[in-house]
Amino acid sequence: MTETERAEGGDELPEDLDVTAYVGPYTFPDNSRRRVPGLMYLAVAAACLVLWLVRGSGGVLVNEGMLLVAVLLAAGGLFNLAAGQRLGVRETDALVAASRQVAFAVGHASAQLAWRGLRSRPTWRILLYSAEDPPEKRGLVMVDGVDGHVVAHMVEDNPEDWSELSA
Repeated sequence: MTETERAEGGDELPEDLDVTAYVGPYTFPDNSRRRVPGLMYLAVAAACLVLWLVRGSGGVLVNEGMLLVAVLLAAGGLFNLAAGQRLGVRETDALVAASRQVAFAVGHASAQLAWRGLRSRPTWRILLYSAEDPPEKRGLVMVDGVDGHVVAHMVEDNPEDWSELSA
């Protein structure tokens, strides 16, 4: 982003998510960062509840809406605390688990962090290609990001036609 765009108030990624300025292996942010806003939501919900209990008898600024806000913030805070599970398995460990799951020597591979379920459990999606040139097989393995067990996997013959790329 240029200095002119920054001065005009353009969007900007936080420093820890900006991969263009980083040299070296990328480290995915930990999912447990969700706990901080969860605690903040709970604190504001408690303040709204106390304010409603003290001043909530039909006032203009403090009324039943304050109670509704307290309930919604508390629900959001509890969800963030429940969904803030620590990422215990890094992409290299997930790649090792995925390589063990497929029955071929792995050539190229790619890792993507996704979330599954109501509690947004972190899950690695690993796309693997066999080591031949061009690859004869490919596989998709989902590895749990908290404890490292294989959630699901699929292996198939590579349906892609790479004949135009070989010299």
